[in-house]
Amino acid sequence: MPATRRNSILPGEPHACRHEIGLTLGLGYLGTMHFLFRLAVLLSLWSCSNAQGQTKEESPEEVKIEVLHRPENCSKTSRKGDLLNAHYDGYLAKDGSKFYCSRTQDEGHPKWFVLGVGHVIKGLDIAMMDMCPGEKRKVIIPPSFAYGKEGYAEGKIPPNATLMFEIELYAVTKGPRSIETFKEIDTDNDRQLSKAEIELYLQKDFEKDAKPRDKSYQNAVLEDIFKKNDHNRDGFISPKEYNVHQHDEL
Repeated sequence: MPATRRNSILPGEPHACRHEIGLTLGLGYLGTMHFLFRLAVLLSLWSCSNAQGQTKEESPEEVKIEVLHRPENCSKTSRKGDLLNAHYDGYLAKDGSKFYCSRTQDEGHPKWFVLGVGHVIKGLDIAMMDMCPGEKRKVIIPPSFAYGKEGYAEGKIPPNATLMFEIELYAVTKGPRSIETFKEIDTDNDRQLSKAEIELYLQKDFEKDAKPRDKSYQNAVLEDIFKKNDHNRDGFISPKEYNVHQHDEL
């Protein structure tokens, strides 16, 4: 099944959305960013790969972006690895029919996902770069950056469909794949993450949880992280394996 997509309701639109589909993100609603969310995001991002349903072929087509509103005060913009909170609606560009509405899921809460690591279709990863909190965009995504020749029957998206999304971004925060987090984990500044460094990072995160976790559970999480990310099996996770933004400086 293709990776999940999100959408956005702009102010003034009806609160009820039709034609909803089960394109769940897998992160769920964070609420107050409690432990279960942090752990789910952490584990899913350590092993994140490109979103399913995206074509691997190069294409001259481009994602078209129209800025509907951009706040005058914009001290932080979104970049790869950031954790975003947004609403957005998805439409078929051909006839304007809506195929997804975020306000009908998770009691209408905005969706959380990490930008640029394949949690959403490639077109949305591109479309939501360099956005300010409070910014609204309308974007047109060609098939090569969405579901390609196969389409997504379960989501009522036909083959070779061009998609349109209306997006409203609420928050931009440091995500588990950000360069800041890599530096936080890399305590000896050697540009690679050892098991000891990640174990220490996990221990601090587990301590934020009200429910105690035994050592065997923590070890299982650590082993899973290295199994899925230490591709050359050298006992370390490099910046490339960690998948930080290529032009971020380490």
